[in-house]
Amino acid sequence: MIPFLDLKAQYKSIKSEIDSAVLGVLESTQFVLGENVAAFEREFASYCGVAHGIAVNSGTSALHLALLAAGVGPGDEVVTIPFTFVATVSAICYTGATPVFVDIEPRSFTMDPSKLEQAITPRTKAILPVHLYGQMADMGAILEIANRHGIPVIEDACQAHGAEYNGRRAGSLGASGCFSFYPGKNLGAYGEGGIMVTNDDAQAKKVRMLRDWGQEKRYHHVLKGFNYRMEGIQGAILSVKLRYLEAWTEARRARAREYDALLKDSETVKAPAQLPGRRHVYHIYAVRSADRDGLQQLLQADGVQTGLHYPIPVHLQEAHADLGYTAGDFPESEAAANEVLSLPIFPELTSSQVEQVVTAVRREANVA
Repeated sequence: MIPFLDLKAQYKSIKSEIDSAVLGVLESTQFVLGENVAAFEREFASYCGVAHGIAVNSGTSALHLALLAAGVGPGDEVVTIPFTFVATVSAICYTGATPVFVDIEPRSFTMDPSKLEQAITPRTKAILPVHLYGQMADMGAILEIANRHGIPVIEDACQAHGAEYNGRRAGSLGASGCFSFYPGKNLGAYGEGGIMVTNDDAQAKKVRMLRDWGQEKRYHHVLKGFNYRMEGIQGAILSVKLRYLEAWTEARRARAREYDALLKDSETVKAPAQLPGRRHVYHIYAVRSADRDGLQQLLQADGVQTGLHYPIPVHLQEAHADLGYTAGDFPESEAAANEVLSLPIFPELTSSQVEQVVTAVRREANVA
């Protein structure tokens, strides 16, 4: 069986460092926030090329607080895409604002800037592009439109640790950027975790208070806040893993290039595109197939694990039927949801395994 992801292999490769870091937290008894979290905040902010990092308990919490720090609230609208994990939209709803969707650009699966301006209204308080699968949205075009309208851009970079747009890291182009450290992410915690990064001193200060019950200092509650604090153990683990992130990223990119080369002549399976000026970090290697479900079933029978990211766009999810969208409203998102299949990709995946996966894909595609 070729796994979709192998977290055990990664842990074994850095076991001694991880174990030492965890034991250090246990000995320090700084279990919530503390110096290990503060150190990771500084390190990750530096990695992204920004001034501030505010660690929280999930990527969803990071999005929620970034929206609040930008002044988003009831009666406002936030523009995003429907082809994303539901947390993007949930974070908007938590603020009391209304999600407004624009369709994706089919090559990158990210926000189509040509459709953005028509979605902006006097109620638009923020634009939330999603750097899906590890490739950044067209931030130049998005920021040009946003700046012309005086609207802040918040980057959903939960799948894009280390991705770049014209040499600038994800999270550094908008008013703020939000990352998830869910275990399967390119930089994953051993549990839940997230971070909001920004160059804005005022927003950083506000998010630091909001994540910790709105406290400016202990028992001085300036804002109505939340319990969104990162645990010390996660901060220590992430500091260790951050040192390996670039090597792991290049391993992912190398495997992706091998997939690209082996799939380039396929008539039934379309490999993902890396667009000019963007560094794709391949959190997901998503191919497209007209018979996606059949291909997935056949690959599973052939010993290849795959994933679906994501089979139902948010505008067609039952939980968000109240937004009033229907099938056909966002054809590119709906087509992608019906066609994408995520093949195995992780730093420890071998070239031989990539060849085995592609051999199976080609065989099953021809059968289908």
